[in-house]
Amino acid sequence: MDKILLIPIFAPLVAGFLMFFVPNTMKPLHKLLALAGAVVSFLLAIRIFSSAGVLQYSCSIVQMGDFNLDLLLMTSPLRSFILLFAMGFGFLISIYTLKAGPSGDGSNIFYGSVLLTIGGSAGVLLSEHMLFLLIFWEIVTVSLYLLITTGGSSCSFAATKSFAMIGFSDAAFLLGIGLVWALSGTFVISETGVGTSSAAAIGAFLLLMTAAITKAGALPLHTWLPTSGEHAPASIMAILPASLDKLLGIYLLVVIVSEIFVLESRALSFILALIGSATIIIAVMIAMVQHNVKKLLSYHAISQVGYMILGIATLTPVGIAGGVFHMLNNAIYKCCLFLCGGAVEEATGTAELDELGGLGNKMPFTFVACLIAALSISGVPPFNGFVSKWMVYQGVIRMGSAGGTMSGANLWPVWLTVAMFGSALTLASFVKVIHSIFLSRNPSHKRDIKEVSGLMLVPMGVLAVLCVLFGVFYELPLNLFIYPALDIEAGTAIFGTWDSALATAFILAGLFLGGVVLFVGLVSRKSRTVSTWTCGEIMDNDEIIVSGTHFYKTISEMGGLKQLYKRQEQKWFDLYDQGGLLGLDLSRFLRWLHSGLLPMYLTWVVLGLLIILTVFCTIW
Repeated sequence: MDKILLIPIFAPLVAGFLMFFVPNTMKPLHKLLALAGAVVSFLLAIRIFSSAGVLQYSCSIVQMGDFNLDLLLMTSPLRSFILLFAMGFGFLISIYTLKAGPSGDGSNIFYGSVLLTIGGSAGVLLSEHMLFLLIFWEIVTVSLYLLITTGGSSCSFAATKSFAMIGFSDAAFLLGIGLVWALSGTFVISETGVGTSSAAAIGAFLLLMTAAITKAGALPLHTWLPTSGEHAPASIMAILPASLDKLLGIYLLVVIVSEIFVLESRALSFILALIGSATIIIAVMIAMVQHNVKKLLSYHAISQVGYMILGIATLTPVGIAGGVFHMLNNAIYKCCLFLCGGAVEEATGTAELDELGGLGNKMPFTFVACLIAALSISGVPPFNGFVSKWMVYQGVIRMGSAGGTMSGANLWPVWLTVAMFGSALTLASFVKVIHSIFLSRNPSHKRDIKEVSGLMLVPMGVLAVLCVLFGVFYELPLNLFIYPALDIEAGTAIFGTWDSALATAFILAGLFLGGVVLFVGLVSRKSRTVSTWTCGEIMDNDEIIVSGTHFYKTISEMGGLKQLYKRQEQKWFDLYDQGGLLGLDLSRFLRWLHSGLLPMYLTWVVLGLLIILTVFCTIW
C-alpha cells in the first residue's frame, strides 16, 4: 500500500486542528506552521503526480454486514493533476498571507483553517470511497465558514449564509450517495457506473449535481459567493471560491458524468447546458454594474463556471477537455485577480471603485498582473482564457453536429451565442475595472500609495506568468495534464487551427510598432504640462475625475432590464433569502395551528382521522 497518499491529507488536517489551540500571541508560529504544511503538501503532490502507475491505499474502518466504511485512496491522471494545482494554489496563498493575514485576533483560526482546507481538498481528490469523499468535502465547508469569520464581525452574515447554502447542497450530496449505493450496491466510485434510465438514477444525478454546482458557484445556488466576496478578505476568496472550490466542484461534476453515472437520459445534458449558459450571461450582466471590486470579481467567478459546465454538457471530447482546461485556467487568473484586488485594498484601504484611480504608476507590478489576468478572463488571445473558451466553443459546435442524438443539441447556436456574448461582456466589464483602479486620475486623498510587499507580489507574478505560458504554449498543459486526465489521445480533440506562437509574434510586433509611433509622435512635438482649467479657472483635481463605475449605468436603466436589476438588488432571486422568508411564513402558520385552544386541536384530530379513513378504508 502507498502510505504516501496519507501525508498530504492528514498532516495538514492534524496540524490545522492543533493550531486552534496555539495562543493568538504566537502569530509567527502560526505563519510558519501554515507555510510548512503548504510546502510539504505541494512537494508531495509533485511526487504523486510524477509517480508512474496508480497509487492505492486501503484501510478498513467499519464493517457491518454488507456495509463497509473503508478509507480508500487512489490516484488517477485526473486526480493527480488537480491535486498538483490545488496544493500549488494553497502554497501560493500561504506565501501571500504571510503579509496579508488577519491583523487582529483569530490568527490561529485563520491559519489552522488554511491547513484544514489544504488537507480536506487533498482528501476529496484522492478518495475512492464516496462516504469519505463526503467527509473531506464537509471539512472544506467548515473551513470556509471559519475562514470567513476571521474577517471580523461584518463577515458573520456572509459566513452563515455560505455555510447554510453549501450545507444544504451537502445534504443533497448525502442523499445522492445513498441513492447511488441503493442502485449499485457499492460506495466505491470506480465500481458504480449507474445508468440514468430510471427515475431514481436521475434523482441521484440531480442531487450530486446540485452539490457540485453549488460548491463551484453556479446558478441558482450561487448567492453565497458574492456575499462572501463583498465582506471576506481577498486572501480567503483567492484560496477557496476563486480556486479550490472551483477545482473541487468541477472535479466532482466530471466524476459524476464520467464515472458514477452513464448518461442515458438526454434531458440531463440539456439541463447542464441550460445551467451553464444561464450562469454565463446572468452573472456577467450583474457583474457589469457592481462598484465593489471583490463583489464584481465574485460575480465573474460565477460566470466563468458556466463555461466549465457548458463544456462538460456537450459530452464531446473537445468540450469536456475545454471545460476542465477552463477550470484550471479560471483558478489561475481568478486567484490572481483576487490577490490583485487584495493588494489594492491593502495599499488604499478600500475596495470601492468610486474611491480608487490612478494607481497604474504607483502600483505598476500589481497593474501588470491585474491587466494580464483581466485579458485572460476576457478570452483575449494569446492568454490562457482564450484557448479554453475556444475549446468550449468547439465542443458546442460538435454537440450540434451530433444532431438529435442528445437533447439540446439543436439549440447549439443559442449556447454558442451566449458563451461568446458573455466573453464580450466580460471584456467590457474589465475595461471599467482597469480604468477605475489604474488608469483614471488619482484622488487627492490617495496620493501616498505605494506598491505592496514582495510577499504579496510573488504569488501574483507566478499566476500572471502562468496565464501567459498556458496561453502561448497551450499544447503543454493540454498534453501534460488535460488529455491524460480524460484519457483523450493528444491532438485528436481540437479540430480548429490556432497557431499561438505566430499570433503572439504578430501581436507583439503590432504593440512594438504602435509604441514606436507613439514615442516618435511625443518626441517630435514640444509639449508642456499645465493644470486642468475651464473658462480660465483651474479645476480641483477631484472635480475632473471621470468615474468608470457609471460607464454601464445606462444598462441597468434600460427597459426590461431595469426591473430585473431592481428585483435582483432586492434579492428576489436569492434562494437563501427567499427560503428564509418561506420558513418564517411556515412558522407563523404553525404558530396559528398550535393556538393552545382545545377545540382547535380536536378539529385537527377529527380531520386527520377522516383523511386516514378516506385513504386506507374501502368502506368509503
